[in-house]
Amino acid sequence: MDWKLPFSPGVRRLVTAAALLALALTWVVDILAVFNPGQPSSPARWVPVFVTGPLAALALPDTRWSPSLTARSLGIAAMSVALTCVCLVDPRPVGDWGLLEILALLFLIVRVLAETESDRTTAWTAGALVAAVLMMPLRGRTVFSLVAGQYVLTVALALAVLIGCSLRALEARRRRAVQEVRYAERLALARDLHDLIAHHMTGIIVQANAARTVHAISPEKVDPALEAISRSGTETLESMRRLVRVLREDDHQALRPADLLSGLGDLVAGFSRRRPDAPAARLEAGAAARTSRFSPEVETSVYRVVQEALTNVHRHAPGERVVVRLDADPDWLHVTVANSLPHRRTGSPAGGQSGLGLIGLRERVEALDGEFWAGAVDPARWEVRASVPRSPDSPPHPPRPARSARGATRTAR
Repeated sequence: MDWKLPFSPGVRRLVTAAALLALALTWVVDILAVFNPGQPSSPARWVPVFVTGPLAALALPDTRWSPSLTARSLGIAAMSVALTCVCLVDPRPVGDWGLLEILALLFLIVRVLAETESDRTTAWTAGALVAAVLMMPLRGRTVFSLVAGQYVLTVALALAVLIGCSLRALEARRRRAVQEVRYAERLALARDLHDLIAHHMTGIIVQANAARTVHAISPEKVDPALEAISRSGTETLESMRRLVRVLREDDHQALRPADLLSGLGDLVAGFSRRRPDAPAARLEAGAAARTSRFSPEVETSVYRVVQEALTNVHRHAPGERVVVRLDADPDWLHVTVANSLPHRRTGSPAGGQSGLGLIGLRERVEALDGEFWAGAVDPARWEVRASVPRSPDSPPHPPRPARSARGATRTAR
């Protein structure tokens, strides 16, 4: 059950513990009530306590063997309605309704409204659960039980529906924000693709015109010109096949080829100057990364990853140590930005915690058939990693980074 709410893991664990405690205490109240000697004895009285109530509570969490949430919800609703019908025909008085069953049904309503994707499935599944809850006062078979029960349950249902719809709207807004970021990123990448292809095509046209000019007076110079045209055309096709993404920075100036190390050096130095009281950031580069040349789209993508990662460090972990590492192998260029985590939370950073910057980075890296990962590798360190292929061929995927057991791969800063 992951609604991607803007809460810290500690707050989420606290909410889960509170829900479990509420269910446990409610079940204890049910058990004490069913063994009250002053109450009439009836099978329909202990079934909600020991059958439908616990089953409804067990239907709340997701497990590996659990049916879908819709199937579980409909099954619990059908059992609850069937029990209500049995209570109506049982000549013996029933008494209590089953508080654990009611609370679990309300939680199921919240989950169905918040998580079920199809609007139609959400409507009729939540409707079945609501009908099951509203029919419970009929088990008392008294006017007071019906009126008072309907009033209390209507208020509780209104709160559950409000919470579920609010969570659904929050998730819908988050998805729209993610889609808008990806769409804007793709528009920028398409514009930069046009710029790079236009550069290649301009060179091809100039070389073709030069070949036509020298053909009559120096035929021996035509072959080198044709080879240059072929080479430029091959580079253009490689760029198209790899969905070249030359990424403009805020000043609309792209990083020039072979300037990656100097650009990263300036970026890291500027980042260190912004934090005079913190340890200086370090840039490390392997021998292969220092001596190799990479395509413009690869260099600008790596530059953008480092820039966004350093921005996140400045916002979320000011004053912590930062190391930028660049490595290369025959097929891949790897970049890692690692920083130590603050010992205590510094509050909400400026600009909030949307995590949309990392979504844009993932879009850029995956557009080059690369891999991107960000998360906490241990309680004291955060890393942003990107691996981008160096050549247009499709090499095997590099080993994926080790991911912590705490599920850091889903964390966005």
